Amino acid sequence: MLSGEFSYDEFAPVYEKYTGMIGRIAEADETAAFLERFCGGRSALELGIGNGRVAVPLSERGVKVEGIDNSDNMLKLLAKRSDLIKAWKGNIAAFSSEQHYHLLYCVYNTFMVLATREEQIACLRSAAEALDAEGIVVIEVRVPDFDGFVRGQRTTTVFVDHENTFLNAEIHEPLNQNLLQTFLWFSGTSVRRIPERLRYVYHQELDTMAECVGLELVERWEDWKRGAFTNESKRHISVYRRTRL
Repeated sequence: MLSGEFSYDEFAPVYEKYTGMIGRIAEADETAAFLERFCGGRSALELGIGNGRVAVPLSERGVKVEGIDNSDNMLKLLAKRSDLIKAWKGNIAAFSSEQHYHLLYCVYNTFMVLATREEQIACLRSAAEALDAEGIVVIEVRVPDFDGFVRGQRTTTVFVDHENTFLNAEIHEPLNQNLLQTFLWFSGTSVRRIPERLRYVYHQELDTMAECVGLELVERWEDWKRGAFTNESKRHISVYRRTRL
């Protein structure tokens, strides 16, 4: 799924459990329903397909889904879930495809794991080049939030139940718009450490990068239910198409 230093290979064995705890598996059907309306019965390519959390329910709606990911272990999980989805190992920051798709989509934090502006623009450019004439690109991105940072550091509780405690320790590197974060998962007597580097991006900047590669904004929503994007929104779902001259 990712370029650069981090791969989800080590995270793969617990990814499904984690996404289930934070509600992302339950949300997958809403995501698939949102994406389906842009497919028109045609093909879709997921950037960072992972274990197929979204791709599998989308394919069950009759969409021919393919995907790219950089994690062998995630691709193995996908293969166990479905034999209907073609997926290959690759870098979403620099990919090419002879086939053209009606929909390309990148969900959750995947776009942010491209840790430089150059990589993010390269990803958008590759996506634009892989679209058919009427194709759509959909990107889910978290809205930057710096509440709670003290001297560039923040530790937050992500999830707690009777068996698990999930903490996120972050360091803010503003010059690069980077968050260097480490998830700490305490379960029973075990502790799992999952490092990750993200580049946050504001929605206006995302629009500008998209314009640089020939894409224009069509819609923007707060969530997959198409709630209004407001000053209070924690993320956005942005929909782009080729610029019409």
